[in-house]
Amino acid sequence: MHHRPAAYVLPFLLACALLWPSAVAGQSLTGFTPDRAETQRACEAQLLDAPESETFRRHLKRLTRTPHPAGSAANDRIAAYLDSVMTAAGLTVQQYPYDLYMPSPESAHDTEVALVTPVRKPLNRQEYVLEADSFSSHSNLRPAWNAYSGSGSVTAEVVYANYGRKEDFEQLAEMGVDLSGKIVIARYGGNFRGFKAKYAEESGAAGLIMYTDPADGGYADGLPYPEGRHLSESTIQRGSVLTPLGGDPLTPGGPSLPLDSEAEVDRLDPAEADLPTIPVTPLPHGSAVEILQRMTGEAVPDGWQGGLPFAYRIQGGSDLTVHLSVDQPKDMVRATNVVGTLRGTKHPDEWVVLGSHFDAWTFGAVDPNSGTAMLLTLAEALGTLAENGCRPRRSIRIAHWDAEEYGILGSTEWVEQLEDSLKTGAVAYINADGAVSGSRFGGASAPSLKGPLLDAARAVSYPGSDRSVYDHLLTEKTASSDQEPAEDTALLGNLGGGSDHVGFYTFAGVPSLGAGFSGSSPIYHSAYDNFAWYSRFADTTFVHGPALARVDGVLALRLANADVLPYDVARYGTDLATHVASLEDRAATDSIDADFAPLHAAVDSLGAAAASYREARRAALQSGERLDTEAINRILLDLEAAFLHADGMPFGDRYKSLYASPDPFSGYASWMLPGLRYPVATGDEALLREWVPVYTRAVTELTVRVRTLTRRLQER
Repeated sequence: MHHRPAAYVLPFLLACALLWPSAVAGQSLTGFTPDRAETQRACEAQLLDAPESETFRRHLKRLTRTPHPAGSAANDRIAAYLDSVMTAAGLTVQQYPYDLYMPSPESAHDTEVALVTPVRKPLNRQEYVLEADSFSSHSNLRPAWNAYSGSGSVTAEVVYANYGRKEDFEQLAEMGVDLSGKIVIARYGGNFRGFKAKYAEESGAAGLIMYTDPADGGYADGLPYPEGRHLSESTIQRGSVLTPLGGDPLTPGGPSLPLDSEAEVDRLDPAEADLPTIPVTPLPHGSAVEILQRMTGEAVPDGWQGGLPFAYRIQGGSDLTVHLSVDQPKDMVRATNVVGTLRGTKHPDEWVVLGSHFDAWTFGAVDPNSGTAMLLTLAEALGTLAENGCRPRRSIRIAHWDAEEYGILGSTEWVEQLEDSLKTGAVAYINADGAVSGSRFGGASAPSLKGPLLDAARAVSYPGSDRSVYDHLLTEKTASSDQEPAEDTALLGNLGGGSDHVGFYTFAGVPSLGAGFSGSSPIYHSAYDNFAWYSRFADTTFVHGPALARVDGVLALRLANADVLPYDVARYGTDLATHVASLEDRAATDSIDADFAPLHAAVDSLGAAAASYREARRAALQSGERLDTEAINRILLDLEAAFLHADGMPFGDRYKSLYASPDPFSGYASWMLPGLRYPVATGDEALLREWVPVYTRAVTELTVRVRTLTRRLQER
């Protein structure tokens, strides 16, 4: 690479800033002194001009040439490619290996599902080969399977369980439907597939078949693939059924370091791990129809009818039997995270972490490798910036996680291994799993990062327009709600479960977010999630991947370079007020008695303290007077820890965050204030009264820290 002489770097960068659109150049930068804001704008101008569509396209095509599930040789080659690209970009790359208890991709070959009566008929478990999609005939494609299925063989009658949600199984029980020894068939949607298996097993079922109904992304929504983007009759969603999501099942709470390492790792016996025991398999709706259309029992309740052209029924009857057999051995399998670091010049032990997993069920063009390709594109852009004099003050780490698809394994192990360092030095985690599947920008975030994310979106032009990504987001939200949403409540969502942020946010208390450009992707976890589908339906000109690299890059640079970390502290107060009021209303609706007044008072105090802090920060940075930024940022880095509860939540000790967790009954959805939400959801009045003081103390502690920050800012 060509190195520009250092004496010319800053004038060059400032000239770049002057050439950039005035809306960007004049944007107020939270957390920066005026002098350092000018330097930051210059670096941002260079970044905004760096990511190119062809670069993103090239990386995505390379990453998706072949199926590469975790544990395969193909996935190891992807890891090597990630290492080589980031090394060439000037990042220092480190690999983090783990030995995890999981199935091999070869398990796909050891599953059978067939009609037995009234006709004997094997059922298809693989997508059709399509002339319009050369990837569909790839020799390494395997039949669909579910990781962590139990092993077993059963021939039995069938029962339809709608989406297989907790409430669906409860309704079957109320109807007097006996599931003992039966095979349950349920459609995807409504909850994480692992909970479908969990509830089926708890109900006495001997096996589970899952399929994606055409009512949920198929011909009801548009033309099926390859004519259109939607679900075809052979499209199959693969996926893990491990619950809870998050880490190796034999080492809960600690890293599953390699067997040949010197570290002592306390592993459970597999018999002690809470793993599914019944056989589970996915089917396309073209195979599920062979079962569903032959069912003869009573009609389904309201809301249970799917999109196939006949009346759905609860039971198949004694004349309809299905055979399901799964032989899925598990063993210790090596998985490796690949992490590149652009070392900070002033605070190298403080990290801004951006990440996406790279293992895929098949090709993974959308999920996950649109995010992987975006991060490689960003890594190269950041490397060029560093060469041109824009090396960050804090370290930026770009992480590629392995074995996410089997249960968020790789990222969780990394968090468990580096938990102490993350708690003291992690500024933020920015997730990019499957980040580009369309043109609609959106995101979900911890309160403290909502403002910074929206500010970064204001700095980036929406592809092919003279508006910013923020303006486009505002227009989309306004159009969908018929009124302009309030920025602080409606533009961004709250983080749930199901991806690599879980360990960072709900275990370690690192402020986290996920953002991207989305669109309908009914090919999720199927063989059609490939470069052919992506280039026709997701991002035809490959412009949204680079746009996201700009948004995430601007955000990362601002977090890395700010004099005072630009956390949106006030958002804690506004969001908490909304969540507490919502829970209080729900409790009242269910006639659950609890006194929320102390918690309301604590939240009000936090809001006032945060407003004072925001003004003190603005005045202090504008004054030009010397600040003890080291002490101020140390407190800021510890803010989110106020929401960590060492004993975990009432529904499980794996989730430590009082603020957010995945829904323990569905897996994917976001539960805000889970220690309160759980007793409200279960009607446990005594437990709710026990947890309101826990939250009051946590909010009070956060308020104390915010007031300390204000005093520090005023002591100049």
